Amino acid sequence: MYIFDSRSDFYRYPQGGIKAKDEIRFKIFIKGNRPIPEILVEKRQDYYKHLHSKTKMQWISREKNYDLYEAQLSIKEYGHYYYSFIFGEEKSENYELLIYHENYLTPSWAKGGIIYHIFVDRFYRRKVIPKEGALIRNWGETPHYLPDEKGEILNNDFFGGNLEGIKEKLPYIASLGVSIIYLSPIFEAYSNHKYDTGDYHKIDPMFGEEDTLKELCHQAKKYGIYIILDGVFSHTGSNSIYFNKNASYHSLGAYQSKDSPYYEWYTFNKWNDNYVSWWGIETLPEINENNPSYIEFITGENGVIQHWQKLGVMGWRLDVADELPDEFLHTLRTSIKKEKEDRLIIGEVWEDAANKYSYNKLKGYLLGEQLDSVTNYPLRNGIIQYVKNKDCTLLYNTMNKIMETYPPYTINCLMNILGTHDTERILTVLGSKFLPSSKSQMAESKLSEEELKKGIKLLKIASLLQFTLPGIPCIYYGDEVGLEGWKDPFNRRCYPWGNENKEILNHYKFLAHLRRNNIFREGEYKCLIHDRGIFVFERYKDTNRIVIAVNLSSEETTLKFEESIVDYMKNINSSEFIIDSNNFLILTNIENFTSHTQHKK
Repeated sequence: MYIFDSRSDFYRYPQGGIKAKDEIRFKIFIKGNRPIPEILVEKRQDYYKHLHSKTKMQWISREKNYDLYEAQLSIKEYGHYYYSFIFGEEKSENYELLIYHENYLTPSWAKGGIIYHIFVDRFYRRKVIPKEGALIRNWGETPHYLPDEKGEILNNDFFGGNLEGIKEKLPYIASLGVSIIYLSPIFEAYSNHKYDTGDYHKIDPMFGEEDTLKELCHQAKKYGIYIILDGVFSHTGSNSIYFNKNASYHSLGAYQSKDSPYYEWYTFNKWNDNYVSWWGIETLPEINENNPSYIEFITGENGVIQHWQKLGVMGWRLDVADELPDEFLHTLRTSIKKEKEDRLIIGEVWEDAANKYSYNKLKGYLLGEQLDSVTNYPLRNGIIQYVKNKDCTLLYNTMNKIMETYPPYTINCLMNILGTHDTERILTVLGSKFLPSSKSQMAESKLSEEELKKGIKLLKIASLLQFTLPGIPCIYYGDEVGLEGWKDPFNRRCYPWGNENKEILNHYKFLAHLRRNNIFREGEYKCLIHDRGIFVFERYKDTNRIVIAVNLSSEETTLKFEESIVDYMKNINSSEFIIDSNNFLILTNIENFTSHTQHKK
């Protein structure tokens, strides 16, 4: 009946999210003798659709038994839309269309870089700073994972990593090509993970002081590295200045009195007894982010955001962004961008960020008034499924979805992850044959020699994809040297200083060298081949072109190119290249890029 590909430049141009008021061109082939088609555009608001416009298309030409029609239109109001084609009584399927605010921009300094994610307590300790109630462990021991006699996991064992330690290791971090350090929460809190904030205006004493963070930002900048913090604004700790359930602070907390200035920040089913907590965890009372007092406290002129940015912090990763109301996110963005527009905002989102519903509401993350970027879990899932199952279908579809719907400004800032503090270690995921059935088994689990060899092989391919697909790769500390571990807390082991896997580390340094090519800042993406075990794509901009080819099938595959390619060791006059099974190939024609490990790695 009709031929239309929403992911093709020919049929819809430009691709991706569209800037409000910009012109969009549509083309469609309609089988002969059918009514002149119209484009129907509907605006989405939560689960409802409202008619926006109907546009009659113009006949262009006839090819075989099909008529080609074209139309141009622009949409002035940013938001979520569907479009479809109507020809008489018949209608095509609906296609997504995201229109973003005309003033939407993302920080140019972040694009083309590398993020390094540090869980502070486990990275490096220069000198242990004692703290009352903290159990100090020997570096490298297994984190506590068993509950106490009350059945509670206390998260009160510490290894002593701190901000001074990070500052001392800046030369190492810089050797990985890192341009952004993302710190897990650093504000005062009872736990080792610090997601139970005790005081938003104070660095946890075990990590250092305000001046320590200021100096870290200053020293990091000398290496071309910027610091971003973890913003945990959906809940606080029960043991905090604001709630003060344990009476640990010299303040009038919401748990202690209805006269507390913080009382309306929280929701009590029965005051002083039963309260709403994050995911039912009593140590994490949930915040009412629509409370004016709380909004002012976080985003006001003397609020939390401004306080830390004045010390040199360049952005935020927003914890559980889907639990933050739209109005709060709007105000948060305004505050973060107030002094300079180039502050970076990354939201923790596990699903498709262009079409995410949370609490029955369609989220506007990428419309230009909330986030710059998101944690790219869909890409992680696609990469893992490809390298483990030798089937690139999910990866191919995920990349198509991102390129079709996300704004270009977002795409180039996506946080591309393989592991985080919330996931199993990537080497463990790729190398393990079996999933342990208990936490005790997870604690003792270690890859066999055979599993390690397999894991390294697959990790090299997975990280290559992570580093070369659109976005910013994020290294979870220790992944680059072979840290293993199942889910929390085993994915939060100490960095193995002196026992690094040099083979993996050298590979990551090779990837860092590859990322120096400017094509990874804002270069276009195009998939050339997707056939189960074979995935080939290119990144290109002007005359700059890099082709990444991965073969996970059991057969050799020959790639044919129309032009000759330079691989920086020699000129290749042939236009055919062979990729062995379970291998990858990088081909590039950039005259100023060199790498002795590049060809047929």
